[in-house]
Amino acid sequence: MTGSTSPTYFDRMIAHTGRWRTIDNITLGFLIVGGVGLVLLIVALVVGEIGDFGHADADGPFSLPAIAAFIGGIGFVGAIPAALLDELSTTWRVVISAAIGLIGAIPIAWGAVRLTAGLVRMNTDATLSERDLIGRLGQVITAIPAGGFGEVRLSVGGQPLKYHAKSAEALPSGTPIYVIDTPTATSVEVVSTAPRDEVPNLEVG
Repeated sequence: MTGSTSPTYFDRMIAHTGRWRTIDNITLGFLIVGGVGLVLLIVALVVGEIGDFGHADADGPFSLPAIAAFIGGIGFVGAIPAALLDELSTTWRVVISAAIGLIGAIPIAWGAVRLTAGLVRMNTDATLSERDLIGRLGQVITAIPAGGFGEVRLSVGGQPLKYHAKSAEALPSGTPIYVIDTPTATSVEVVSTAPRDEVPNLEVG
């Protein structure tokens, strides 16, 4: 059949919804603002505070995570009405979209504050120092000759750790020990905590 053809249902639907196939400058602007806020939020949570803006343990409404979440909320929430109200004038679209974005950003920023506060207040183990090993109990796992080095296993924070160890007296494998000094970061000086008659002489020959 030749001649002009009337538009099909799908043609009319595409023509009606064609406005969704492109993003106008106003909507794009709000999305860019949201993206900037999102990037800042990720940096704030992963890397920490930037420069001297606030401080590393800031978890209040003016901390970097809260401000970043607020900016991101304005952008992403504001982009929704900006895309829907494309029949309004530019001024009204910007004003209404910004107002809705501000309202929507408040709970998002509050959530960021709560999240940051939870992360800051999480209990974390302090960095283990050499002095922290003094007084620890453990066991000889490689016999220690008198004046020489062997190996011991210490329980630190519930985790078994292995260290080079020396002792003034020979200590066989399996001897319970007590750390009295830490000559280096990877070695300790120990004494036996076993009754004297339970520590056999270790022959070194």
